[in-house]
Amino acid sequence: MTKQVNMHEAKTQLSKLVEAACRGEEVIIAKAGKPMVKLTAVNENKPAVRRLGLFKGSSWMADDFTEPLSGEELALWEDGPIEPPS
Repeated sequence: MTKQVNMHEAKTQLSKLVEAACRGEEVIIAKAGKPMVKLTAVNENKPAVRRLGLFKGSSWMADDFTEPLSGEELALWEDGPIEPPS
């Protein structure tokens, strides 16, 4: 549930608004009816949400990835230019 309060009310009821934010409620503080800031709880013990599979299918690895480099590839790797020619 979103709760919007004006600046004056936020000043007088800050403790209640902080408690509401800690309970997970969205608290918006407005100035002259215009939303200015969102009050949110800080929970340092809460682990970051990990979205598994976010990049699934967006990368690939060649079948010969684990094979040794050929002599030519190794020479390019060790002595070649840092950037490809343009």
